[in-house]
Amino acid sequence: MRSSRGARHALLRPSAARNEATELTATPAVTGIDLYWLPLGAGGHSVRLNGKLFEAVAASVGRRDRCDLYHSALHVCLPEGRYVIEQAPAWRDGTERGVVAEGSVGARAAGRFRLFRYEVRRWRDGSIPDIAEAVESPHSLSNDPACARRLLELVPEAPTPVWGRDELGAGEMWNSNSLISWLIARSGLAVQSIRAPTGGRAPGWRAGIVIAGRQQAGGSQARSGSRDPALTAEPQSFEGGDVR
Repeated sequence: MRSSRGARHALLRPSAARNEATELTATPAVTGIDLYWLPLGAGGHSVRLNGKLFEAVAASVGRRDRCDLYHSALHVCLPEGRYVIEQAPAWRDGTERGVVAEGSVGARAAGRFRLFRYEVRRWRDGSIPDIAEAVESPHSLSNDPACARRLLELVPEAPTPVWGRDELGAGEMWNSNSLISWLIARSGLAVQSIRAPTGGRAPGWRAGIVIAGRQQAGGSQARSGSRDPALTAEPQSFEGGDVR
């Protein structure tokens, strides 16, 4: 599905789209939750090449045509502020980007190296890198302020399993798309109706939906104070500083 705003944005030239990215923080807030689809590796040749190799193998194994791969991010607007929600490689000084959680990439033990760590951002007045390359975006999900606030509250509670692996038994690896679909599902929005741009797919998207469904089904257990370890990964700690 494509909203009218999505159709407009898809027709923007890169310079116009960059201007719109600036306007995310330069114009008065309009309450809403918008989903952005970004080509995997936009702005980075290495990630894009690796993504194409991954998709070539996956397509061959699945005996299907190759698809374009997408990474997703959310932009949440409320009268009290604008926020970018995204999972991305960990940088220094995470407080500047509203980092609320971190996780390992590839293997849990590798998380002691910053190179193998990702961060979950709830970035007030933040920006979405490479938004100029977004496809069929923004896709409006809701204009309900209560829903938007609920989504923001959920960000620090998101699972942080090892990126690129299926630690939670969801049937698909966990990645940045898993975070976004998990947040949408836990916020009560119709995540099942969301589709990647035409001719593309978003690896990891189903994992977030599966885990959110398990947590919602186990809600009574969570409210009673007990915790099912199969519902989420243990919070990750990286004590002793970075090893670079």
